Amino acid sequence: MNGKPRILVTRRWPDAVERVLAERFDATFNTSDVAMDAKALAEALQSFDAVLPTVSDRLPASLFEEGDLRTRILGNFGVGYNHIDIAAAEHYGITVTNTPGVLTDCTADIAMSLLLSVARRAGEGEREVRAGQWTGWRPTHMIGTKVTGKTLGIIGFGRIGKAMAKRCHFGFDMDVVFYNRSKIDPVEAARYGARQLDTVEDVLAAADFVSLHCPGGGENRYLINAQRLAVMKPGAYLINTARGDVVDETALVTALETGTIRGAGLDVFEAEPNVPERLRALENVVLLPHLGSATEETRTAMGMKVVENITAFFEGREPPDKVA
Repeated sequence: MNGKPRILVTRRWPDAVERVLAERFDATFNTSDVAMDAKALAEALQSFDAVLPTVSDRLPASLFEEGDLRTRILGNFGVGYNHIDIAAAEHYGITVTNTPGVLTDCTADIAMSLLLSVARRAGEGEREVRAGQWTGWRPTHMIGTKVTGKTLGIIGFGRIGKAMAKRCHFGFDMDVVFYNRSKIDPVEAARYGARQLDTVEDVLAAADFVSLHCPGGGENRYLINAQRLAVMKPGAYLINTARGDVVDETALVTALETGTIRGAGLDVFEAEPNVPERLRALENVVLLPHLGSATEETRTAMGMKVVENITAFFEGREPPDKVA
């Protein structure tokens, strides 16, 4: 390829990463930092050698059918890539990469934060103080749920699921059970104080807290639905830092409103950034704006992963984090 490859960065990235991209490539940055619409993304696929999208950029099959495609690689900023139609990308000969490994700890930290916050009603408490409505300490005020010694159920025992198990078992003496599609060596599971159960339902029925750490899209869409929410204990809590479409949001709201489960902590949503009004109106949920990987260290490391992937691609090498 003559000259530097033309790349488009669809959102603002950490300064350190943008500087490297600008040095190595003919880089265009979306300086407005507003999500690009379908028309703009379709035009980008026709105009740039690489497009570097994020979870907020939807790339369905229809975008790849708009015209002659110049893009040869999608360097995704994130581990999950269910916002990209992988089959369509493959059909048109476009490589797709992601950024695994570097956001494990920070995402597990957010999951732990949500678990503690919803159990101890921290969100409600802060709102009360900020509103000037706190009338002072009293024995029956804002009673929550003890976390130490309870049972954690994990759905998806990959890197982040294991990191969550480690925090809960060794930090809070929790009994950890999990479901994973493939069999995990019991010795490996025991390193995290965890044991594998046969079905999702087995985990839901046993757990006081259920934390989701599985990929989104495909067969995992609405993995947690009305029927499975009904299997959970009435006093249980659901934590989701995976992907919004793993949970049937309407069913979850109903379960929270009717007391099927006691509460939820959510960092991801079905139609981000849109969060249903019924969900926002509930006091027994903690809602975060997709902060799982939002630390300076992790977001920079994610960006540098993308740099490594597209650099390798344009040098004719196999990208280290190729998913398609």
